Amino acid sequence: MWKRGRRVRRPGEPLPLELCDLCGATFPQDDAVRGWVPDSSCVHPTNDWFDGLRRVTACGAAHFAAVQDEYRRRDFVPEELWAAKIVRAFGAGTQVTTLEELGRRTGLHEPEIRRAVAWHNAHRRRRTPP
Repeated sequence: MWKRGRRVRRPGEPLPLELCDLCGATFPQDDAVRGWVPDSSCVHPTNDWFDGLRRVTACGAAHFAAVQDEYRRRDFVPEELWAAKIVRAFGAGTQVTTLEELGRRTGLHEPEIRRAVAWHNAHRRRRTPP
């Protein structure tokens, strides 16, 4: 019978590696500690269920806890998340022509869209040198 589960590597086959989000060390994929942290700058390309969550990978439980703590201390800005949802909707291919259509695609109401656009414009001005 065939065994299911872990695939046995052949000699000389490269070991799949991961990169720690805290220290940058590489380590075997099977040793990775993974999870989700809240991040208002992150939207999933296709599944809005994961919007506002970032998947992180660490080389051990201590580093994962440190990454979690780092994200826990960051502000979660709803307008930043809404702006990212709007950017995703504009990049979806079909042109958006009205606020109502944009609201249907993003799940946002008009006041949220206006706040997101204002946040995006203010944030963009701060990053752009004069």
